[in-house]
Amino acid sequence: MVSIDSDKFQRRLKSLYDGWREGGLWADASALAVAVGSVTESITYTKSASLHLWLLGYEFTETILVFTKTELHAMAGPKKTDILAQLVDVCAAAGVTLQLHPKPKKEDGSAQIDALLAAIKASADSPVVGTLPKEKPQGAVPEAWLAALAGSGVATSDMAADLASLLAAKDEEEAKNVRKAAYLASNALLKFTVPQLEGIIDEEKKVRHSKLADRIEEVISEPSKMNIKLKADAVDIAYPPLVQSGGDYDLRLASASKDTHIHYGVIVCSLGARYASYCANVARTYFVDPSGEQELRYAALQEAQAAAVAALVEGAPMSAAYQAVVSTLKSKGQEQLVASLPKNVGTAIGLELRDSQQQLSAANSKPVRAGMTFNVAVGVSGLTREDADSEAGKRYAMLVADTVVCRGGGEAPDVATALAPREWKEVAYYLKDGAEEDGEGGEEEGGGAGGAADAPTFEVGSRKSARTEHIDFKARDDERRRQKENQEVLLQRVNQATLDMLNKSGGSGGGGGGAGRKMSDIVAYKGVGDMQHNGSLTVQVDKRSECVLVPIYGMLVPFHILTVKNASNNQDGEHAYIRLNFNFSGAYEPVSRHPAAAYLKELSFRSADVRHAAKVVQEVKAMRSAVLQREKEKAERATLVQQEKLVRGKGRVYALPDVWIRPAFAGKGRKVTGTLEAHGNGFRYTSPKGDELDIMYRNIKHAFFQPADNEMIALVHFHLHNPIMVAKKKATDVQFYTEVMDSVQTLDAGRRSMYDPDEIEEEQRERERRNQINRQFSQFVKRVQQDIWERDFGDLTLEFEVPFRELGFHGVPHRTNSFILPTVNCLVELTEMPFTVYTLSEVNLVNLERVGFNLRNFDMVFIFKDLDREVARIDSIPSTSLDTIKDWLTSTELKYYESKVNLNWKNILKSIKEDPEGFIESGGWSFLDADQSDSEEEGEDEESDFAPSDGGGAESEEDESSEDESLADEEEAESEYEAGSDEEEGLDWDELEQQAAAEDREKDFSDGEEAQIRGKRKGGGGGGGGKKARR
Repeated sequence: MVSIDSDKFQRRLKSLYDGWREGGLWADASALAVAVGSVTESITYTKSASLHLWLLGYEFTETILVFTKTELHAMAGPKKTDILAQLVDVCAAAGVTLQLHPKPKKEDGSAQIDALLAAIKASADSPVVGTLPKEKPQGAVPEAWLAALAGSGVATSDMAADLASLLAAKDEEEAKNVRKAAYLASNALLKFTVPQLEGIIDEEKKVRHSKLADRIEEVISEPSKMNIKLKADAVDIAYPPLVQSGGDYDLRLASASKDTHIHYGVIVCSLGARYASYCANVARTYFVDPSGEQELRYAALQEAQAAAVAALVEGAPMSAAYQAVVSTLKSKGQEQLVASLPKNVGTAIGLELRDSQQQLSAANSKPVRAGMTFNVAVGVSGLTREDADSEAGKRYAMLVADTVVCRGGGEAPDVATALAPREWKEVAYYLKDGAEEDGEGGEEEGGGAGGAADAPTFEVGSRKSARTEHIDFKARDDERRRQKENQEVLLQRVNQATLDMLNKSGGSGGGGGGAGRKMSDIVAYKGVGDMQHNGSLTVQVDKRSECVLVPIYGMLVPFHILTVKNASNNQDGEHAYIRLNFNFSGAYEPVSRHPAAAYLKELSFRSADVRHAAKVVQEVKAMRSAVLQREKEKAERATLVQQEKLVRGKGRVYALPDVWIRPAFAGKGRKVTGTLEAHGNGFRYTSPKGDELDIMYRNIKHAFFQPADNEMIALVHFHLHNPIMVAKKKATDVQFYTEVMDSVQTLDAGRRSMYDPDEIEEEQRERERRNQINRQFSQFVKRVQQDIWERDFGDLTLEFEVPFRELGFHGVPHRTNSFILPTVNCLVELTEMPFTVYTLSEVNLVNLERVGFNLRNFDMVFIFKDLDREVARIDSIPSTSLDTIKDWLTSTELKYYESKVNLNWKNILKSIKEDPEGFIESGGWSFLDADQSDSEEEGEDEESDFAPSDGGGAESEEDESSEDESLADEEEAESEYEAGSDEEEGLDWDELEQQAAAEDREKDFSDGEEAQIRGKRKGGGGGGGGKKARR
């Protein structure tokens, strides 16, 4: 059951009644009635819901609360009244009697409504009930209540103003929640929105306002994406984020981001967050190539907003904030901005995003109290810039907003969103030559040269990509330079490792073949007398000897089932034809031993018994499948490394109960959980059906523990040196896991509220179960690590590795898109089968393929030190993860390269192994360095034998067919590169700049499909050359 904080409820209930009885609140009311309706799809703020959240901690939907001077009446469904029943004693301690009126299901609640009206009428001789007339709650119960109240003849009064006054001053816990919401909003602006805008501006992307707003909303809803440790279930947006530019501005919080492209002029960003239902808001204005006049106006606006914040001291009238803004603007010579000001410069904020009863307007003389929180938003719109390069840049607006917490004792208020910078040098971007880089360019010629323009009119070649001094791009370049130097050092190590491997494996032959039985060793019968048949000359199956008996020239001839390739049955009228095909090829062992012998390839029989023919063919297929499976298992077992015997633990044995195993044991029926036990020299997993699996500690190569932080399962995973048999198949990875929640969700008819008590109770149970399972797994892992591995197996250096979620990225290692996670020694994906475990010490280098500034995804290829091992791929990685992956590869000292196309690694590795000396002499793996090959003019004339090819021509049809169909065609990419190189010849610098600018104007890669992107690249190959020339 949902638990209500009784101490908080009692304290706040007492505060409500003290203000009513003695403090002058609702002086003309003998009763108060608050009705909360059903859940709505949109984000709405009501004072009735705020009172529920403030008093009870939850929003009880379709609930009526009636307060009298001595009683509190609650009408709701049975479940809700059962929750409220825990407050009976608490209300009594506060001097109030709690009366519950549960509405039975399938009833309209008229009897309970009559009881509430009776309580109101009994509250005074001439009762007056305080209501919230502006609210129109939806739902059968509140609508019936309002209709009954209107028809009762009881006088009403508006209780909204006094209720706002009651909720205005926040206690320490409420102020803390506001600060947390402000911290989240500030980080969403600083860590996500600003970098996104910088990337859009710097790369001249065409991104829609609504699209960026949706991305911001996702980040606010999932704080972990910004490495912010706030409870995800307590976090929400306060309103849909607003991104506005291009002359179309609406500074109201109720407006929406347009579905138009962001204009590189004046960009207004406003976003709000909620934590534990308490709101915070922050807004900033960003300028691209601003004029001197815009800088002066913004400086005045910023100072006016700071003056408004400073005016909010305890005891001062709320109008003082508005007067401070007006006087500051006038003192800065910006009287024209005063006429553009709205009617208020902010409102109180808290459980409601905007409290209309507590406005910072010129007419509001209400005093500021300690603990009050305000959204101080000073904005002006309808401004013009005469020297703008485009029509969209002529009209602009400015807005600066912060969430402020007022203090007592005359102290200056606390700006909770101060983390988001707002100084001019933090919000101004200069992209053109002649713009002032020191942030002090107030001269007109500097403003004219830096006029904002539409994306198509940007001079790309002259772009500095220089923000003001705060964002230090030089530091970023230095970091990339250090990474490049580190990569050059790693190249020598990688080449030496490849040479050592080639020399070591140069004289070794190929691997041995399968360990199964040879066909020449198979004997159907030792003698004619061993044959068992029914005496008729028909096709028969001897299951005991695993043979097929067929009549040939009046006698039965046996064929072992392993000689049969397949069997088929075709019906023609009243007859059936049985067809047996036998194994016959150059790889067939008897053929290689006796090449001159004659072999039977096919037999066909005509039968008048259709049923017999169908039965025989079915038996042949079933027996062949069973025998092949048995032989395969036998062959796999023959290659297994002999494991040591399990030594059962003495004394206490650490166990992990109720876990599933993957791969699962063979067998039909519902899968059941088992128990994993840690014994003296290995683990033993036992299922209730009696199945057992032993994993020896010395056979464990890597061990992983992944808690259920952002997954539906908690797991321990073992990657083995040598495979073991699980479900009659060899397995190198074995996993034991527990589900922390059901993966199936119930689809309700409507949207469920985040304050619905049933849903909250369900979430609490899931959270408790998740924490319990994580603790259980963590204790098991810790005990095995400390008490067994470190004590008795220190030479193995075994350790449970926990994946780093903050370094994770999405990709396709097999067939499905998964979340790939690095660990200390590996790169893993342990949630989806088949599992992915790459040991970093076995990786020689990494090649990042299809890397391009206009592509949304790229691929990552792992080339192992053992060149006989196939390369491993992770496809379709979002380009936004590129920098993170580069930083991670550098930190793990893995050499990496970048290429624009996918390479044919089978041919490349084959060439390397055929000519190791030539490979090393030609620079080793340096042929993958695209930058080096671009800078060397002779690279076009003398192509290395190991350079990326077009796939090997006709000889590699099989290799080409295995390539991922979604990858770009290498031959086209090669010709595209060559075309670009040809076009570069003979062009001077100015011509290259004009060519690059023309190409950039055509790009629309943020909203277009990848197919369109590739089409543009193929249509204008010279653009690539232009870009490289500018670097």
